[in-house]
Parts: sequence; C-alpha cells; structure tokens
Amino acid sequence: MKCIIVDDEPIARKGIEKLVRQLPDIEIAGSFPSAESASLFMNAHPVDLVFLDIQMQGISGLEFARYIPKKTLVIFTTAFSEYAVDSYEVEAIDYLVKPIQPARFAKAVEKASAYHALLAKEQANEETVTPLPDEKTRTAGQESIFIKADRRYQKVRFNEILFVEGLKDYVILQLADRKIITHMNLKAIQALLPPALFLRANRSYIVNMEQIDSFDTHDIFIHQHEIAIGNSYRDTFLEEFVSKRL
Repeated sequence: MKCIIVDDEPIARKGIEKLVRQLPDIEIAGSFPSAESASLFMNAHPVDLVFLDIQMQGISGLEFARYIPKKTLVIFTTAFSEYAVDSYEVEAIDYLVKPIQPARFAKAVEKASAYHALLAKEQANEETVTPLPDEKTRTAGQESIFIKADRRYQKVRFNEILFVEGLKDYVILQLADRKIITHMNLKAIQALLPPALFLRANRSYIVNMEQIDSFDTHDIFIHQHEIAIGNSYRDTFLEEFVSKRL
C-alpha cells in the first residue's frame, strides 16, 4: 500500500514515518504539513492510505477526510480522544491517539491492509455476477439473507453476524470466523435485518444485540472488537438494549 502522512507538527510526522518504516508492504509516498498540500499531491498521485491528524491549521482533518477519494482509506492520528466518534462520520478505518504505541499502530495498518485487499477484490468482482432483483423487505420468520460477495451469492444467517460495518460504498459483515464485503450501504442492509436483533450503534456500525459481551456509556464490546456509541444513537441504545434486556 502507498500511504501519505498529514500532520502540521514536524515531530509527529517524523514519528509516524518511523513507525511506517518498521512495517512491511507499506510505502510512504509523501509527508505533508497541511490538508491543502496533501490534496494537491493526491490530485496527481493515487494513494491507498492516509495517516491524518485532526486539529491542524487551515482545513481540519475531519473536514479534509470528507473529500478524500472513496478508494482511499483513512487512519486518524491525534492527541484528542474525544474525536473518536466523529471519525465514524467520515468512515475512518481506525483512530490512533498520540503518543502512538508501535503495537497499536501495527494493528491499525494490518486492519487497513486487510480492508484494502477486500475492497480491491470486491471491486474486481462486481461485474462477474448477474444481479438478483433487489430485496426490499424481510419476510416474517426469515432467518438469513443472501449476500453477493466473492463472485457468488452467499447465505448468511442473522445469528452468525457479529456486526455490520459501513466502509465507503460497501458494507462489511463481520462473522466470528470471516468478513463478507458487498456493494451496499448501511441503510439498505439495515432494512434487511430484523430490528429485534440488530441495532445501530453509530453512523458506521450496526450491532447484533445478542453478540454484545459488555458495554459502558461510550462503547460496545463484541469479542475483541470495540465499537463506539454515537451521541445521536445513545438514547436509542439505552432504550432498546438496556431497558429491555437488563
């Protein structure tokens, strides 16, 4: 993967450069002190991944992320943990708080690499399957759906899904043992999921309430995954999950 680093602090850029060079299969294509300079570079050079600070002079990282090409993934790198939920609004792949630990950085890059491969594979396969008629509604008692992925339609049972993640123009169904990616938005797939089982956690995630291991006022924990509860979704979560299940 080719990446760029965008941060208005020279020391922070050097630190991320050092972390990147410790990892295989990722190449630094450029390092920039502002969103404006990074944008000029990206207009002429394709980039797979952007390490992006949030609080910068001029255009902020959150604002810049809204204009980054859909095929480019974003990992936020910031000193402020309170922006974590906001990162979901722009479909960031991960959110790292400074000072960034090497192990945590490597985990974020590994996730980005896996999602980059998934997106590339799905984009290559999009025209290889004849589309079925769009399924707009569920039927009573339905226990599964068919999802177009990897050149075929795959049956996925609702109780197998841990959560659904929106990423660019795709959704990723996280199962216990694998991920399934398909060209669809969260609103469309939410209409196919039983509301008694699935609940929106934030702008980018729908969680299976039966799979929740623990939670607090800010996060939901499903297996090894941590999912932030969006501010505008918190009341619904407390009403639908907490009030009815505790």
